[in-house]
Amino acid sequence: MSGSPLEQAARAALHAVHDPELDEPITDLGFVRSVEAAADGALTVHLRLPTSFCSPNFAYLMASDAKDALMALPQAHHVTVVLDDHHDSELINRGLAADAGYRGTFGDEAEKGLEALRLTFRRKAHAAAMERALTALLRADPDLTEEALHGVTLADLPETPTTWALRRRRQALGLGIAPTAEVLVDDDGNPYPQEETPVRLRFARSVRISIDGNAHFCRGLLRTRYPESAADQAPRAHDTGPGARHPATGPAAPRTTAVEVNPV
Repeated sequence: MSGSPLEQAARAALHAVHDPELDEPITDLGFVRSVEAAADGALTVHLRLPTSFCSPNFAYLMASDAKDALMALPQAHHVTVVLDDHHDSELINRGLAADAGYRGTFGDEAEKGLEALRLTFRRKAHAAAMERALTALLRADPDLTEEALHGVTLADLPETPTTWALRRRRQALGLGIAPTAEVLVDDDGNPYPQEETPVRLRFARSVRISIDGNAHFCRGLLRTRYPESAADQAPRAHDTGPGARHPATGPAAPRTTAVEVNPV
């Protein structure tokens, strides 16, 4: 990694800002356009999105989380985050500069607070991770049926990146990760009735397919809009071990944001 120590620290901090639906750092997605670090500790970061009409809620969430991550750097004395080329760039950038917060930026249009938005995205990410883990079991054992997945616990899952990701998604929601914890659960961690297992798995699969498709679509749109972004994008990463780079809980937990290509 090139650049000054502050620039390197800034890029590392931005790498911890995740999109929970795409389950990737905004750096890997290519959403970080530039990072400038001055000798006096001032940081200026420009962000970009696949289209000018990406949801303003998610655009603000990404930019706000990026600023929070950079402000936490002790060597950063002044932080400016700028969202480029978005139809609400002026509004969002003004709110960020004034530290107005989500509701202060959007006023009456802000139907939900940031934490409510994050919770929605974390639940979707958990559903997708849950489906990946259970589908892996089905593929590994042709004799296993969907109905038989009822009662499967974390201890029944192999130690793979898919399982590690599921544990982190559960932690992000405050759900238990004890070996005896059942895998197929609702947003509050309650197991579904056995007869609902197939339909719940299908719903989780639809969420996962939407996430995977959105990730591919967003990357392609960004490269079309900004051809130079191809050099900044990294292949979709998978966790490399239980101690992955960005644990979902604790002081170093990643901030989470999400980007969709449809306005709300």
